[in-house]
Amino acid sequence: MRLTDAFAAESKLRPKFIPYVMAGDPNLATTEAVVRALARNGATAIELGIPYGDPLADGPTIAAAGARALAAGVTIEDVLALVARLAPEISASIVLFTYFNPLDRYGLERFARDAAGAGAGAVIVPDITLEESEELRAIFARHGIDVPMLVAPSTPPERAVKIAAASTGFLYIVSRLGVTGAASEPDFAPMRRQVAALRAATDLPLALGFGVSRSEHVRAIADNVDAAIVGSAFIDALAGLSGEDAVAAADRFVAELFAHD
Repeated sequence: MRLTDAFAAESKLRPKFIPYVMAGDPNLATTEAVVRALARNGATAIELGIPYGDPLADGPTIAAAGARALAAGVTIEDVLALVARLAPEISASIVLFTYFNPLDRYGLERFARDAAGAGAGAVIVPDITLEESEELRAIFARHGIDVPMLVAPSTPPERAVKIAAASTGFLYIVSRLGVTGAASEPDFAPMRRQVAALRAATDLPLALGFGVSRSEHVRAIADNVDAAIVGSAFIDALAGLSGEDAVAAADRFVAELFAHD
């Protein structure tokens, strides 16, 4: 499903929900079951991480999840096969989250073709700059794959507008500097100022991530952004679980995160 269609659909959750799941942690069967559960619980899109050994933007929780998936032998081909099983059957758009190096090794054109064929809606590549992303964005656009770009608190306003213009699907607003994770309490005041300026520059949905982990965070941002991206806190909630136990934990996590609704 394309992100445009996913965001246009009605959602019982406010703001819309984009959870992050590391493919293959602890195994691919559990990942598949958890993704299906997240879609049933109202996720608009699901970020599906492709495990990589040098994840620069990932905090310790997601990095450890990726290491476990790599140790289990999970490959890009495995992740794309998982997408192909899920995409026709769930209501959420699947957003692949990866880094440039594994994409480059696989081949950009080949990856775009295979991701589109599997039914992925978008790909996020956090370690590529606006200027470096031109070829990548063009290749994915030819295959109907969106490429959401990231805007950080330190991004100058003029550059943030350029990034918004280049982004497709949604614009990823980073709540704070540093890596992913819920280690420190987020300060949403700078984000609100940035979002106000970006609303005037783009019609794209705005999604906030990095440090969003609890119900009070979701309440605090619901009037400012269109979607909340939650990764490390969700992975922590499923730590050590597999199969139906992981599915039950996913159900509880979503219910508690949106308990204010």
